[in-house]
Amino acid sequence: MQTNLARYQDDLDSIIERAKLIERDLVNVVKGRKGKKGEPEAGRTFQFSYQAWYSEAHEVIRQILPNRLNEFKELYQGSEKRKPIDKNTYTIRDWLLSTRSPVEMFAYFDDTGIVLARFQMQRQILESAKARFESSLFDIRQIVRADLFDSELQSARELLKNGFIRAAGAIAGVVAEKHLEEVCHNHNVAMKKKPTMSTLNDALKDQDVIDVPEWRFIQRLGDLRNLCDHNRKREPTEEEVLGLIDGVDKIMKTVF
Repeated sequence: MQTNLARYQDDLDSIIERAKLIERDLVNVVKGRKGKKGEPEAGRTFQFSYQAWYSEAHEVIRQILPNRLNEFKELYQGSEKRKPIDKNTYTIRDWLLSTRSPVEMFAYFDDTGIVLARFQMQRQILESAKARFESSLFDIRQIVRADLFDSELQSARELLKNGFIRAAGAIAGVVAEKHLEEVCHNHNVAMKKKPTMSTLNDALKDQDVIDVPEWRFIQRLGDLRNLCDHNRKREPTEEEVLGLIDGVDKIMKTVF
């Protein structure tokens, strides 16, 4: 089975390769080259591929190089306080919205050339994230723990399959709590000495790491976990525990 570490490396390599394709397309626009027969018109690859690429690259930077995230975002959208558009404030987003340089002689600037330079900087930031990811300085604890959590969730599914409903729910609850504890650690969110799933969830919401719908979803998982661990008035159902396991799997992939 492919590990999380290998999967993340493959995903990152794919995003970087797509960046190179997009960059070549922009270079063709800047140099006035026409695409080869059967290829899209120059500029079309960038226009229709950039947004999806940006969303994925943004998440990589947020996780691996959070101190470069604002710079990465500003290369796309510019500063919130920017002045009227000129060559110093023109952004990738302007180009995608079809806002082009004015035609007046003294105001005209190479809008596509500016976009190319900005995109090249974004690609370089992404490549530095890869270097950071692969270097010995990068803390791989999260990835190792993610592999462990995946294994434990699989064990919970096996227990559930064999009729050990409470035990399956208890294991899933522990995984959820440990994952939330790791998320708090990643975002420097203060934790109590003996944190619980509920207090961790509240702390993440209070620090705007998760939004209200995510908080409510995790709160529901906590209720199901308590049903498995503490509530002896009734037995949890197989459907409830399956929902707990699937829910924990979801937050491990979406909350980090």
